[in-house]
Amino acid sequence: MHISKIMIRTFRYIGLVEGFTTLALFLVAMPAKYWFGFPDLVPPVGLIHGFAFLAYLGAMLVCLTGRGLTAWEWTRTTVAAFFPFGTFLNDPMLKRKQLSAEAVV
Repeated sequence: MHISKIMIRTFRYIGLVEGFTTLALFLVAMPAKYWFGFPDLVPPVGLIHGFAFLAYLGAMLVCLTGRGLTAWEWTRTTVAAFFPFGTFLNDPMLKRKQLSAEAVV
């Protein structure tokens, strides 16, 4: 299997995990805290999201370096980490990169 395909696919999975932890934080833990007075979910979900966010940033450097991303694609991928739903909106572009890496094989 071609290494670019594996690395881009790995990064996509990490990005989706980061996105889902953001959703869990915003749509489950924070409403539980502010609407229902149950703050106990925020620390563990926030911690998991923090690790996922750091994994996203680290994986971006490890998995995407040398994979043919333009400056705009690097910027877009970086900015996606800082906005809710950003990783989901960025995933189709990464999927296209993954498919083009598969075509090279």
